[in-house]
Amino acid sequence: MISRRTFLRLFGGTMAASVGLFSYAFAIEPRYRLVTTKYRFTPPRWLKPGKPLRIAALADLHACDPWMPLSRIEEIVSVTNALKPDVVVLLGDYVSGIHRFKTKVVEIDDWAGALSKLEAPLGKFAVLGNHDWWMNPEGVRQGLESKGIPVLENQARKLKTADGTEFWLAGLGDQLAFGNSRTGYRGVHDLPKTMRAVTDDAPVILLAHEPDIFPEVPERVSLTLCGHTHGGQVRFPFIGAPIVPSRYGQRYAYGHVVEDNRHLVVSGGLGCTFLPVRFGSPPEIVVLELG
Repeated sequence: MISRRTFLRLFGGTMAASVGLFSYAFAIEPRYRLVTTKYRFTPPRWLKPGKPLRIAALADLHACDPWMPLSRIEEIVSVTNALKPDVVVLLGDYVSGIHRFKTKVVEIDDWAGALSKLEAPLGKFAVLGNHDWWMNPEGVRQGLESKGIPVLENQARKLKTADGTEFWLAGLGDQLAFGNSRTGYRGVHDLPKTMRAVTDDAPVILLAHEPDIFPEVPERVSLTLCGHTHGGQVRFPFIGAPIVPSRYGQRYAYGHVVEDNRHLVVSGGLGCTFLPVRFGSPPEIVVLELG
């Protein structure tokens, strides 16, 4: 039989570990950790050999104090610039996704001004996310574009690298723009229209906030980049994320997914939604080297 003293020691140790774990998930990982996750591969239809194209992808800032203050966004921009990307893509959800646990919002002009300091020779481009649509889509769009960051919504832009590699950067409208979980959602996404904007055989990189569009993405697209899931925001070893905001569950929760020779990369994102908690899914900058 376990003694009272041993029980109290075990109980005290368990409580201390629980408090430490909660403190880490609530205060340390979401606010102070920042990792760079790198992917290197040659996607389909990436025809021209040469210097790899380096893409930096930032997703799900959810700007607010104290969890994603302006100083944190400036830190993320500085780290991204040090990676020397050829192009930077912003995958949506710039506004706060936390309501009860924030002290104040970071104004659009402030976070957009910080993002305008991103440096890439081919430019920086954005799509809007569901929280941007739920709060202030036109304000977010104008904030980004006023700082020199085009918002691609069911549009495509052709880019050319210094060594002559041409590719299309296509941006899809958000898939959850209107509605709610009770009544259902409807989006502003139009994948056929987006693909019609591609007018030649150059490779296509598709930006879409939510990854649930991926089963509909045609083989013509070399790579799809998404955010939205936060990697589940809480991920356990061997189990994965208990909660993923996707009708496909774990299938598109995080990372590099290949289906039928079509490639998808889902970022774990940078900020938090609903609760300022991250565990096993630290804020990340995604860097891709293609070719």
